[in-house]
Amino acid sequence: MTVDREQVLRTAAALLTRKATATMDEVARAAGIGRATLHRHFAGRDALIKALEGFCLQEIQEATDAARIDEGTAEDAVRRLVAAVEPSAGLMSFLITENQLFEGDQNEGWDRLDARMATLFRRGQESGEFRIDLSPAWLTDALYGLVSSAAWSIQDGRSAKKDFQNMIVELLLGGARRSVEK
Repeated sequence: MTVDREQVLRTAAALLTRKATATMDEVARAAGIGRATLHRHFAGRDALIKALEGFCLQEIQEATDAARIDEGTAEDAVRRLVAAVEPSAGLMSFLITENQLFEGDQNEGWDRLDARMATLFRRGQESGEFRIDLSPAWLTDALYGLVSSAAWSIQDGRSAKKDFQNMIVELLLGGARRSVEK
C-alpha cells in the first residue's frame, strides 16, 4: 500500500490544529495508517512538525502569490491576502506556537515570507496608506498574531467562521491606517 504523504500531512495538520498535544499514535490513527508506517515517513514528532512547517509555508507562499500582494493598494492587498491564507490559518497558528520549541533554528521559508509581508506593509507606508510609526516587521507579526487568534477563536466556537476575514482586516487596518489630521 502506497502512503500519500500529502494526505498524511493534511490529516496531521487537521488533527494538530484541533489538538496540539496529539501523539504520533493519534496522528497515525487519524491518517488511517499504522504507527510504524508513520515513523517510516517521519522519524518522530519533530520530523513531522518540520514537514508540516514546509507544507504550510508552501501553502502560504502559494496563497500569497494568488493574493497578488504587489498589485493595487496595500490595503486591498492585505484584504486579498487574509482571504487567501484563511484555509491555512489553523495550521499556521499551530506552527507559530510550535516554532517556539525550535529556538535558534532559523527557517529560510519563514524569512522569505516575513520579507514579503514586510515589503507589503512598507509599500503601504510609502504610499501614505499606513502609519510610519509602526515598523513593517511589527505589522507582519501583528498579521500573523491576528490570523492565529482568529483561527483559535473560531476553533473554540467563540467566533463565527464567516467573520474570519472581517475580524482580522478591520482590526489590523484600523490600527495600521494612517489618519489624516485636519
